Amino acid sequence: MADSNETLLFCLPFAGGSSYSYRDFQRHANDSVRIAALDLPGRGRRFSDPLLTNLHDMADDVFEQIRSRLHSPYAIYGHSMGACIGYLLIKRIIRERCPLPRHFFVSSRQSPSVQGKEKNWHLLPRADFLDIVKRFEGISTEVIENQELMALFEPVLRADFQALSSYRYEKSAPFDIPITVMRGSDENVGRADALRWQEETTQTISFLEFKGGHFFIFRHAAHIIEIFSRGVLMPSDTPAYATGR
Repeated sequence: MADSNETLLFCLPFAGGSSYSYRDFQRHANDSVRIAALDLPGRGRRFSDPLLTNLHDMADDVFEQIRSRLHSPYAIYGHSMGACIGYLLIKRIIRERCPLPRHFFVSSRQSPSVQGKEKNWHLLPRADFLDIVKRFEGISTEVIENQELMALFEPVLRADFQALSSYRYEKSAPFDIPITVMRGSDENVGRADALRWQEETTQTISFLEFKGGHFFIFRHAAHIIEIFSRGVLMPSDTPAYATGR
């Protein structure tokens, strides 16, 4: 259980990611934020569980993992696919009348109202599929060229891309939760599409841009932990628009 001065930050996996993906965040964590990195079925500590291929099912899985911990102060963070899961998770939390998160942090993902670019990537032949994976720089060339390792990663990535490809946005009332949106200056998530997260909350969103590509978060882990801390302690002091270091 988190102490009175600590906020649990539930970190949701990006496509192909797991709880282990947030080890850099763990190293930089401070007294105000405790990183609680979660695993979906088929990865990390749940490697033997069947993979999910639907974002709603993923959000429901996460909800069942955290529902008993929602009476402690908490926030939610999702990178890329994790941002989509986080959005649907908050909708589930609202439906279940559970305590709301102090803050919702998203990175490297356009608003859920903007159609994603992952259309049928999961159906591509292997060579074309691996070209897509290389483009995002989320898996090292050494891993991609290692057939045994890719035999483990490829099914997870295809399942995640299938989930993103099949998602259809349904407009609903915005929630009353502060949102901080972060993007890399060199990634393919456009500023305008990222700013459309404003449609999903009644509060003014915070927007920050960092140097780097889709996985800028690892390059700026210490700074991002500072942003998490400010967001959960003093959400009204977070700048509406800013540029990351």
